[in-house]
Amino acid sequence: MPQTIHRGIKALVDEANAEIETLSAAEAIKAAQGSDVVIVDIRDPRELEREGKIPGSFSCTRGMLEFWIDPQSPYAKPVFQQDKKFIFHCAGGLRSALAAKTAQDMGLKPVAHIAGGFAAWRDAGGPTEKWEPKKKADK
Repeated sequence: MPQTIHRGIKALVDEANAEIETLSAAEAIKAAQGSDVVIVDIRDPRELEREGKIPGSFSCTRGMLEFWIDPQSPYAKPVFQQDKKFIFHCAGGLRSALAAKTAQDMGLKPVAHIAGGFAAWRDAGGPTEKWEPKKKADK
């Protein structure tokens, strides 16, 4: 007999949104102008290449988030040890809600995420730039 899923993705996203700060795209665009904010892009490289990115944002795929945040992890990234506000975004605002809640649960603060994600940012007139993957060095 198949296992019943007790909590679906909608419940998880709703719970995350109840516990974290959600910024509108306009609020995020304004906040990003400050030097005390890090915009964290959790989309994968294919999405970045296809859609572009927010200038100055820090790319951290969702799969590496916990490893990069934890200062005890061998994969820890110094950006997450800064005393700044971390504003997460994905393509449409679902993955970033989960990511921001996870980051907050791990002790990173303050954190927020952008309602509507990159699409909302772009549609609100936020700056974007083309992204190209790093070329592998020839051997």
